[in-house]
Amino acid sequence: MPWNPDVYNKFKEKRYEPFYDMLAHVDVKPGMRILDLGCGTGELTKIIADKFNGAQVLGVDNSAEMLSKAPRQENISFAQRSVQEQLELPGQWNAIIANASLQWVGDHVSLFPKLISKLLPGGQLAVQMPSQKENLLNQILHQQVQEAPYYEVLKETIRYSPVLSLDDYTRLFFDNAAKDILVYQKVYPIIAASTETLYEFISGSALVPYMEKLQEPMQAEFIQEYKNRIAAHFTTSPMIYAFKRIILVAKF
Repeated sequence: MPWNPDVYNKFKEKRYEPFYDMLAHVDVKPGMRILDLGCGTGELTKIIADKFNGAQVLGVDNSAEMLSKAPRQENISFAQRSVQEQLELPGQWNAIIANASLQWVGDHVSLFPKLISKLLPGGQLAVQMPSQKENLLNQILHQQVQEAPYYEVLKETIRYSPVLSLDDYTRLFFDNAAKDILVYQKVYPIIAASTETLYEFISGSALVPYMEKLQEPMQAEFIQEYKNRIAAHFTTSPMIYAFKRIILVAKF
């Protein structure tokens, strides 16, 4: 079950709200070199390129399925590689933007100084991520994958969220000589009519690595059990899911 752009984009309006919030904090300057890490389908990369007049934007993603949807535009280029691979390459940027991507990259204590080192003087880092440890759908999923019979199949695939606390990110920025530090968490409520809607929302992101590993009939059993657990937590209609996001922006 590789990344599916159609499934991911089914909730794109809700996923894009924090992107716009993050982008609003980035200073617009002429002739910028911008790196978009984890660009997905490139739809938001185009929005970045159009907002920053005269900018040259590189979108990077490790999913061929996502990049197959990428738009063609003169001031945008795309590359299929991981965040880690990109950070090993030479070059610096006026802005590095990471929208809903760094939660897939481990060891943020080491990662963020590497990101900062790739900024030109006066450059900005702008990051938006789900607060995975606080989001209920992630909590339910994390509990289930650690239980029998799924654990034996998934134990090498289980992802322990690298997302740190707001205090930790503030300290990381300060220790790396950041200026104009902005760190906050915001709730983007999802109003769902059914358990199926909440399942579909997470099936395009956090569920993907586990679905790639599970085979039938266990995959179907896992999905049904996960839906049952979601239903046990959301017992009223409409269902209100407080989807929490972290937004981090600083200048260096």
